[in-house]
Amino acid sequence: MNFQKTILLSLAAIMTLMLTARATHAQDTGAAKPYQQMSEDERTAFVSEQARRIARQMSGTEYELTAAFAADIQRFVDKYARRIGNNAGEHPGKGDVRLIYERGQEVAPMLIKIFKARNVSPLIGLYLPLIESGYVNLQAPNSMGAVGMFQFLPKTGERYGLTVQELLDVEKSADAAARYITDGLKRFKDDPMKEALALLSYNRGAQQTAQALKLVLDDQNKRCSICALSAASSRLDQTFQTENVHYVPSFFAVAIIGENPQAFGLQQQPLSSYETKQ
Repeated sequence: MNFQKTILLSLAAIMTLMLTARATHAQDTGAAKPYQQMSEDERTAFVSEQARRIARQMSGTEYELTAAFAADIQRFVDKYARRIGNNAGEHPGKGDVRLIYERGQEVAPMLIKIFKARNVSPLIGLYLPLIESGYVNLQAPNSMGAVGMFQFLPKTGERYGLTVQELLDVEKSADAAARYITDGLKRFKDDPMKEALALLSYNRGAQQTAQALKLVLDDQNKRCSICALSAASSRLDQTFQTENVHYVPSFFAVAIIGENPQAFGLQQQPLSSYETKQ
């Protein structure tokens, strides 16, 4: 009788631990059910909350993201979520997102170490190469001549002391990317959204980003400069409208998925937890 009672108590304890772990996971991810099963309102709330959490982790401050900018992020979250488990292989822009995040696990420890050494948020180091290359060290130049995991142009690599061949050295190009972001953070140090602007500058260029800010910022929208740029995209050049406007929302989207993998059905830990090989 005592033995049976002990077994029952042990089973009850195990069930309690399992339920506690499930509740803790739901709290950590901000999702009580998979993203793909959420209603539209639940997805909106989840993305808004997680975008602000990513911003806090990157900057140590609160980003005053507008509802419109959060909606831009959500569109990219939805886009990537639809590709999770689609079994489309490595097709660029259409392939199975699971493969991308699996590659991310392999390079995460190195990326975290390098960006931390440059006093740049590891989240930037982790998710910048995802939107640039899907963590693939691309050997063939794209239409603009960019190569490598961080998609440096040769002239930009030269500015940071890298030869064309060294652009294909992932560790050296990661360090150069961290220095590039550092320069952007210094350039926009007085802006509460300096991290987002540094990311935009990586895609658009610091001078062009600064010029765009001068054109669109005013006393009403300056608390969220990146939001203001997106809202005023029709007033900016064609490159901004077709490419640059999507860069920062896309970054937030892949970071939200990568930091909440199990909420999206990915069987791994947040990429930021891979400081050492698991």
